[in-house]
Amino acid sequence: MIRKILIGLLFVLVVIQFIRPAKNQGNDQSKHINTLYPMPDDVKQILALACDDCHSNNTRYPWYNNFQPIAWWLADHVKDGKRHLNFSELAGRRTALQYHKMEEVVEMVDEGEMPLKSYTLTHGDAKLSTDQRKKIIAWAQSVMDAMKMKYPADSLVMPERPSGPPPGN
Repeated sequence: MIRKILIGLLFVLVVIQFIRPAKNQGNDQSKHINTLYPMPDDVKQILALACDDCHSNNTRYPWYNNFQPIAWWLADHVKDGKRHLNFSELAGRRTALQYHKMEEVVEMVDEGEMPLKSYTLTHGDAKLSTDQRKKIIAWAQSVMDAMKMKYPADSLVMPERPSGPPPGN
């Protein structure tokens, strides 16, 4: 009985190797945040190592992405990361959202919540030093300062969402 179960599991593992999620590997950088606001080269390097895999349209995949169900898990992780912040498309979003996302960058990096511990376990080069954290925060703050100079204050405030269930439910 156990032998049949193990053979069945092996069969399933082999079959799922042929079901692959789409890869996040786009080259369009026309709406990248650095098209609107200057980004120093050292910050670009830091973001490339510690942030871009989950927060841009171009992920560097590790070797173990070739195995299921790991590839599905990574694809879901990248999708969720881009849902929260996508540097590759941020310049195409509303000004208030751009400002809000820069506030979140400052908060998450300052509090050590980003990059995620689960990411730095397998990507040792993504662990941020205090100096790297300061550089990212200073850059995000400079973007926010530039936005304050360029846009009226009320255009930088995210509108409040109504609470409760959506109308009609």
